[in-house]
Amino acid sequence: MNPLLQQIGTVFIPVKDIEKARDWYCDLLGISDPIEVLFGHICTLPLEGVNLVLDSKIYSPDSIYQVPAFHLNTHDIEEAYQYCKSKEVELVTEIMHGHWFTVKDPNGNHIMICKC
Repeated sequence: MNPLLQQIGTVFIPVKDIEKARDWYCDLLGISDPIEVLFGHICTLPLEGVNLVLDSKIYSPDSIYQVPAFHLNTHDIEEAYQYCKSKEVELVTEIMHGHWFTVKDPNGNHIMICKC
């Protein structure tokens, strides 16, 4: 019997400044509850399903995601695109195939937003 679950528990994101990254992600995702930085370098963002863990200890310019390692879901891709524009999030692509687009966080990590 395999002891490993067929689940992803969390996704780690390398960030240079943990407090700035926490504030940016919380603003983007609409997380209003205060999120504590643990051990001076790690911050877990509680999401529905898989959590995001921001970690400044694993950051280096070579460790940032040059391609999306995950995507955030949306029911309305057009609204999500306009929302990101209004937040002045760096857009990497336009909406592609009416289904997804890619943005960058302030550290340069690529994140996909995808219609579910």
